[in-house]
Amino acid sequence: MAKIDSFEDLNVWKEAVRIAVEIYRIADIAPLKNDYKSRDQLIGAAISISNNIAEGFEYNNNKVFVKFLHYSKGSAGEVRSQLAVLVKAGRVQNEDYQKLKIELIILSSEIKAFINYLQKLINDSEKK
Repeated sequence: MAKIDSFEDLNVWKEAVRIAVEIYRIADIAPLKNDYKSRDQLIGAAISISNNIAEGFEYNNNKVFVKFLHYSKGSAGEVRSQLAVLVKAGRVQNEDYQKLKIELIILSSEIKAFINYLQKLINDSEKK
């Protein structure tokens, strides 16, 4: 794998940002638009995905980065859970939920693969 110089170069970060922007779009549609608590909680969790990737990367320590990638993956699950509730509560359209659910599952898988890659690097370096 090529050396990554900034978190903005990471595909998982780019995808997390794209999903967060989509969450903002959905949050601006009624009735969620007027459900301030749910709206803010959903946006916060969505932004947390990319923010944790960025924060963990900036520590320049793979062990710490892995910890933050786990937080990011957890936030992706949190967004999926919130969307599931919001669609059942009639605050989010089912089509938006189904599309984002798939995208979030894929992103979670990509984050997990990245965690596994970094964990292997960590384990290999500790064996030396």
